[in-house]
Amino acid sequence: MDDDTTIEELREQITSLETQVEELQAEDDSPTEMVIIATKGTLDMAYPVLILGPMAAAFGWNVTVFATFWGLDMLHEENYRDLKLSSAGNPNMPLPNLLAVMPGMDRLTTKMMRDKIDEVGTDSVPELVERGLENGVNFQACQMTMDLMDYDDGEFIDGVETGVGAAHALRQMADSDVQLLV
Repeated sequence: MDDDTTIEELREQITSLETQVEELQAEDDSPTEMVIIATKGTLDMAYPVLILGPMAAAFGWNVTVFATFWGLDMLHEENYRDLKLSSAGNPNMPLPNLLAVMPGMDRLTTKMMRDKIDEVGTDSVPELVERGLENGVNFQACQMTMDLMDYDDGEFIDGVETGVGAAHALRQMADSDVQLLV
């Protein structure tokens, strides 16, 4: 900009730039892309993944859930119906940590959570996974973690994409609009 540029010329340039931005936004009608990295397989950590993912997909977003380490349990055929809640180390638990580490407390807190889930009518983990699949969520199982945990492809819920590598997941994250680590 030189000293001879007038206020009116600047306003015209701003209007032109605003028009260009609007045109570019109108051209991009592709759905929002979201990738959720699920690293935890406890009952309380499955719910954020299994509520946000299917909800975003219901809004027309393209959603991928990349499950790694204990997050695989929410997609594992034998494990996803019986996820546990750890009572130790959670300051919001209704019991002191000293009691939380005692034998049987995880079972107790898991039962308390399941009772509350039933009481308020929230869907179960299997129901939420099914809803996610119905809404088009792409659930992926990390290959390296499958190898570490000695899981085979056939051990996962029908519809789960198995054998996905970290490099593939990273490319998806880089290309997505929203990335969540749970």
